[in-house]
Amino acid sequence: MQLNQSKAIISGGASGLGFATAKNIIEKGGKVVLLDINEEQGQKAVQELGSNALFVKTDISNESDVESAADKAADFMGGINLAVGCAGVLGAGLIHSKKGPMPADYFQNVVNINLVGSFLLTRAASRHMQNNEPVDGERGVIIHTASIAAYEGQIGQTAYSATKSAIVGMVLPLAREFARINVRVMAIAPGVFETPMMEKITPEICEQIAAGIPNPSRFGKPSEFALTVEQVVENQYLNGSTIRLDAAARLQ
Repeated sequence: MQLNQSKAIISGGASGLGFATAKNIIEKGGKVVLLDINEEQGQKAVQELGSNALFVKTDISNESDVESAADKAADFMGGINLAVGCAGVLGAGLIHSKKGPMPADYFQNVVNINLVGSFLLTRAASRHMQNNEPVDGERGVIIHTASIAAYEGQIGQTAYSATKSAIVGMVLPLAREFARINVRVMAIAPGVFETPMMEKITPEICEQIAAGIPNPSRFGKPSEFALTVEQVVENQYLNGSTIRLDAAARLQ
C-alpha cells in the first residue's frame, strides 16, 4: 500500500508524533481522522491539515468512544486501511516516594491509556479493515508506538515501561492472527523525541540527554517518526516486529 492510498485513523493525532504522521499522510495525498482528547488542539490541527482531515474527540481508553470514532472515521474516508496509535502518557513516578505509595488508580490510568487504548484502537480499526477490498494483497496496516523504555526502563518509569513492553509483546500475536485477513501489525519504539512530553524538561537537562545520544546527538524529530510510519506502510515485508528509532541510544 502506498501512503497516498491511506485512510488513516491516528490516536493522539492532535500533536507530537501523531500530528507529524497525519501531516505527512495529507501531504502525500491520503486522508486522516485524528482521535484525541484535546478538542481545542484537535480542531486547530484539522484547520491546518485541510479538508481531507477530520477530528473526533476521543478518550482512547473508553471502549464506546473508540468504536464510535472508528465508525465516524470510516464514514468520512470511505473506510479505514491504516491505524497509527500515538496516544500515551508518561505516568512517571516512584512506587514509594516522599508523597507515599503510588496510588493504584494512577498506575491503572497509565495502563488504560497506553495499553488498553492500543487494544481498543486495534480492535476498532481491524473490524473495518477486514471488509476492505485487498490493495496489492493487503487490507490494512496497524502501527503502534512503543518506546525504548520497553527495553531499558529507568527509575520512575515502572508504569510507562510496563505498558510499552506490553505493546511490543502483543505485536507478533496480532500479526499472526490478522494474517488471515491480510492486515499487518507493527510497532515503532522511539527514543527521545521533540514532543509535548519533553516540554517540561529544562534546556540544561535536554542538552545533557542529547549529549548521551550517540549519532546524531540530538532529539528525534517528529517528521522522522512520520517517515518511519510511511516506510512501514509501503514495505509489505515489515510485519510482526518493533523498530527501534533511537539513534543508537540506550537508557541508563
